[in-house]
Amino acid sequence: MQNPTSIDAVQDLLTEQNYICGRGLGTVAFLALTLGRPLFLEGEAGTGKTEIAKAIATALGRRLIRLQCYEGLDVSSAVYEWNFAEQMIAIRTAEAAGGVDRGHLKDELFTQDYLIERPLLQAMRPQSGGAPVLLIDEIDRTDEPFEAFLLEALSDFQVTIPELGTIHAPEPPIVILTSNRTREVHDALKRRCLYHWVDYPAFDREIEILQARAPEAADRLSREVVAFVQALRTEDLFKKPGVAETIDWAKCLLALDVISLSPEVIADTLGAILKYQDDIQKLQGSEAKRILDEVKASLEPA
Repeated sequence: MQNPTSIDAVQDLLTEQNYICGRGLGTVAFLALTLGRPLFLEGEAGTGKTEIAKAIATALGRRLIRLQCYEGLDVSSAVYEWNFAEQMIAIRTAEAAGGVDRGHLKDELFTQDYLIERPLLQAMRPQSGGAPVLLIDEIDRTDEPFEAFLLEALSDFQVTIPELGTIHAPEPPIVILTSNRTREVHDALKRRCLYHWVDYPAFDREIEILQARAPEAADRLSREVVAFVQALRTEDLFKKPGVAETIDWAKCLLALDVISLSPEVIADTLGAILKYQDDIQKLQGSEAKRILDEVKASLEPA
């Protein structure tokens, strides 16, 4: 499928994949697709940064290639490595056969047959459905040397393998980088990208998202869930719940046949929205009831 030709078309495509986004995110996504620029999405965990890459790949019928970042990530894990086990078997087999030409054997060992392609190299290869979507997830978890390497790789969309030479992408992949801002990513990398801060959605937008992802939830329950989660985000918590937690909690409540929130239900299911014991303890007992009472009062018609 060809790239969408307008901002509205981008939003419509994403909506078809149950990804609801505002005009700002739709605009920067359209520009990234049109101009062939990497898209850098930054924001709190659980706000939908990773999901937009999945939605774009599915909507356009492209392959999604994901590079999950972590501390210590290096070229062998991100780009390529040689299959040493298979190379050793080939060496032993050649030695057993006798008459080994070491120069010829070396040439045979460092070919495509023994190359293990990792996400960055895979993204440089031609794909039958068009350029893939390369998701570089949580780039803030890597260290600066890898960030510098990535800057070079994304500048020309090529990687160099000493034994094989330089491999250049015939068609640049659609690149989406995400960051939870656990550390600042270097300006040089950000300047290569179009940038957007993915914030927590407003109440009406989060209702739309929840209805798209959990359509079986009744309107009353959806409104109570979203209002309660948004109230939690104003509390002094170690980790505020994201949209992903809103959706997970609603699905948990549906599995329990809950039709309306109560202090007891909240106490039983807090682990679906809060992931740290200190945060859960703060919401035990009267505190959860206080927030729930405020939420229900705010939802009452004027």
